[in-house]
Amino acid sequence: MEFPAWIDGINVAITVCDLAGTIVSMNDKAVRTFAAEGGLSLLGKNLMDCHPAAARKKIKRLMATGSSNSYTIEKNGVKKLIHQTPWFENGKRSGLVEFSLVIPAALPHFVRS
Repeated sequence: MEFPAWIDGINVAITVCDLAGTIVSMNDKAVRTFAAEGGLSLLGKNLMDCHPAAARKKIKRLMATGSSNSYTIEKNGVKKLIHQTPWFENGKRSGLVEFSLVIPAALPHFVRS
């Protein structure tokens, strides 16, 4: 799976897997983010091999139900928003895409009416 060129120019790590959990695409930011884990060599690998048991269970649930999952993490003083959601091709659910982006430590929240 190839991304449009502009996807490599944004500061968001995007990783895509198929329904079997095989990583089929990563933008440049994702390759750099996961360099210590193999970077580009992760293409073709199963993302289940990159996660602990609790995360594998959650990923399996997301794959089975087609639901989304969002959470924040902090590592080495950097806070990130992670959003995992199904992706579709020709109207058919085809796997998961994960967006990972750095966010401020204190993120404003606005309620709109």
